[in-house]
Amino acid sequence: MEFETLPGFREFYPEACSRRNHIFNLWRKTARAFNFLEYDAPVLEPLELYIEKSGEEIVGQLFNFEDRGGRAVALRPEMTPSLARLIGAKANSLKRPVKWFNIGEHYRYERPQKGRLRAFYQFNVDIFGESGVGADAELVALLVQALQSFGLNEADFKVRLSDRDLWWLMLAAEGLDEAGSAAVLAVIDKLERMEREKAVEKLAENLGDDAEAFLQRIETVTQIRDFEGLKQFILDLPLEGDLLDRAQARLSDWSELLALLESAGAGAYVQIDLGIVRGLAYYTGFVFEAFEATGEGRALAGGGRYDALVKKLGGPEMPAVGFAMGDVTLADLLDSKGLTAGYAQRPDFIAIIGGPEERRAAMADASVLRSMGYQVEYPLKNQGFGKQFKEANQKGARFALVYGEAELASGQVKVRDMASGEERDLPREHIASMAADILASGLS
Repeated sequence: MEFETLPGFREFYPEACSRRNHIFNLWRKTARAFNFLEYDAPVLEPLELYIEKSGEEIVGQLFNFEDRGGRAVALRPEMTPSLARLIGAKANSLKRPVKWFNIGEHYRYERPQKGRLRAFYQFNVDIFGESGVGADAELVALLVQALQSFGLNEADFKVRLSDRDLWWLMLAAEGLDEAGSAAVLAVIDKLERMEREKAVEKLAENLGDDAEAFLQRIETVTQIRDFEGLKQFILDLPLEGDLLDRAQARLSDWSELLALLESAGAGAYVQIDLGIVRGLAYYTGFVFEAFEATGEGRALAGGGRYDALVKKLGGPEMPAVGFAMGDVTLADLLDSKGLTAGYAQRPDFIAIIGGPEERRAAMADASVLRSMGYQVEYPLKNQGFGKQFKEANQKGARFALVYGEAELASGQVKVRDMASGEERDLPREHIASMAADILASGLS
């Protein structure tokens, strides 16, 4: 019987695993550069945790079942609910701001398609306990730097920045209550994927005859790309009293956030785009998504403010902001840019061995180098020099350590740069102390 991988799941043969781990390494390196701490959480959680956060409709998207203890459980589709639970349980003892990150696998029972699989990895980065825009700026700057670390630049991706607070103000100016505003926001979130006639029909459920005119106003504001244009649009709305005060305060937040992002070197990557709404109802303020620069394809990352979620899941009041970046869409973009080649694991040194005595010397030196953290290989069976050099090239070895009869007799080893062919004889006892310099600067 022949078994096949389940739909939407992936195997990672060594070369693919090296490329995946390269993504993980750069994610982790970026998070640590911003002094975020790594955490983890169970891959299996109570089903109710996801229902409480996202509603009953989430169940159809989950790998969920009843375990042997009669508990309704699900494989995690995202990290945020688990994280909010962890933070809520320790909120009083955690030093704020809490800056945590995670790299983990997640599962959704959806139709597999380009950019979306049933099992995928995500880079989750969150800040808790800070309500000011400094936290939002920190997350967007980290997102930009993470993508830059793969060799991507402002011609390759943009971070589209929006604000649900401004949308609530705009919808309040239309006379909508909270329920009506939520329904209209859900329509706005799908506008890019919805026919215009259908959008007017859906908006009319809450806006009646004003639906067409409102859609035109939406189309105007979602085309604004500069802050001055956005500011003027908001101040031209029929806002009075508290609504006007809130709008002015929010525009001040925008001004501060954009200035911080400019100072962090992320300004050129950020694009104002109120077409980004983020459909999940728990978002409460600034929201953002990273896209390939042309805007085509799925989002590379997405996130925003979710100040009410920790309390909703049983914890105390705790402001929060975060984002998630998936490995599938990122890998697709890197492939299209030719930025994933050359990350297969390869040895730093490979021994080329003449005979039994030379093998023992090579194994002794390899043991020392391995204990120092270098990747070292040698052939497990006796072969001629020619075949050994051929295999060394096939494995992409950076340097060969040649142990022949003459080298062994003189207590030396011949080091060959496999790229240039340059060779140099060194005393065996100096190999360990010189290994770092050899790998950094070659034999010259």
